[in-house]
Amino acid sequence: MVIKRYIVKSVNEAMTRIKYELGKDAIIISQRKVRKPGIKGLFSGKLIEVTAAVESTEGKSKVDDNKISKKNTINNEEEFKKSLESIKRLMETGITATKENKISNLDSMITEHNNNALKERNNNTQISNGIINEINHNNISNNSNVHNNDLSIESVHNEVVELKNLLNKVMEDKSNSIEEVNKNKHIQSDFSHEVNKSEIESELKKTLDELDIDEEFFEDIIKVTNEYKDQQLEIKEILRDIFERELLVTTGNFKGKVALVGPTGVGKTTTIAKLAGRLALVDKKKVGLITIDTYRIGAIEQLKTYAEIMNIPFKVVITIKEMEEAIKCMSDCDVILIDTTGRSSKNTMQISELRAFIEKAEPDYVNMVISATTKNRDIKNILNGYSGLGYDNVIITKLDETTVYGSIYNIAKRANKPISFVTVGQNVPEDIKIPEKEELARFILGEETLC
Repeated sequence: MVIKRYIVKSVNEAMTRIKYELGKDAIIISQRKVRKPGIKGLFSGKLIEVTAAVESTEGKSKVDDNKISKKNTINNEEEFKKSLESIKRLMETGITATKENKISNLDSMITEHNNNALKERNNNTQISNGIINEINHNNISNNSNVHNNDLSIESVHNEVVELKNLLNKVMEDKSNSIEEVNKNKHIQSDFSHEVNKSEIESELKKTLDELDIDEEFFEDIIKVTNEYKDQQLEIKEILRDIFERELLVTTGNFKGKVALVGPTGVGKTTTIAKLAGRLALVDKKKVGLITIDTYRIGAIEQLKTYAEIMNIPFKVVITIKEMEEAIKCMSDCDVILIDTTGRSSKNTMQISELRAFIEKAEPDYVNMVISATTKNRDIKNILNGYSGLGYDNVIITKLDETTVYGSIYNIAKRANKPISFVTVGQNVPEDIKIPEKEELARFILGEETLC
């Protein structure tokens, strides 16, 4: 039997590698979550360690060798697990101990300095008091012996005053020194906090950049992460919670008139066919289909073919009056889907023409269709250009055509509207889904892919 261990990001990746390297007869013995070694492992997501095995197909002559190999592999596996757990514990305790030691050492130095200063101050006070008492004693003795010597008394008195002033100055310097040390302690603490905060923000920005999150949202996300400063969480776990909290989704339970709008090339026609199939074949609703996209003959023929296969009414309209008539003809339908012409978000005249059709149709829902492959800057321009149509929901298409899904967050954040559907392939009607927050967060974090 051959046993191999794989460190992968997902089970799907493990299955692919196992099937390629060990064949389809291989079995998974165990799987568990692990971290990358080193400091970066503290900030990166967990990986999966998968151990797989397959029966050897070699002759009997190699049975003993296989047994030895298997034994060595298992021993290495056990040693690796023990080493990994040991390293993990050392890293966790080591980092904590290092921080505590630095703080403890700093506090010890300051405390020792303060104690020495106070001790020296007390010693100086005792010395000064001894000198003063001795002088006073001598003064009394001299007064008793030389009562009339005013000049000598005045001299001694001046010396005492001078000595007192000198000692007061010494004690004042010591007091200032202690205050300075305490001040430096606070400065050092603040500095350490700022350095640690800066390192975390730097690592967070690096992670967001890798996820293709728009830079304009970095500062907002960093501010939100401050809420988690007292929690022992990885950066990706914090981001997961933020994404799940901020993303809005709907149930996708459409009824009445539903219009789809969006720029050219985002897959509106295919998406509306998928919607029609899902509503008619899965949800068992009576569906009508209207298109005003007369610019592309292929799109009309495509929708007509889908309508015939699904046995649903289909109308092509060119004018606003024809739109009114088509809607009246389908008044008995549970859902009327309206396909529109792709318009450039920069062409205000075309957007105005489209708005006239939308207003006449009086749809119950207007869905903004946009592709997951759209660049961040274009996302902003497109959504701003179509904002005048007053869309209610967002449909994100072509998730199967990208491997980085930060655009999901960027689109949802820019639009500030719920995501009603996502499309994950070309098949009609299978490849359209009602999204869940948890699933979208996994896509954004790179834990799931479709490519």
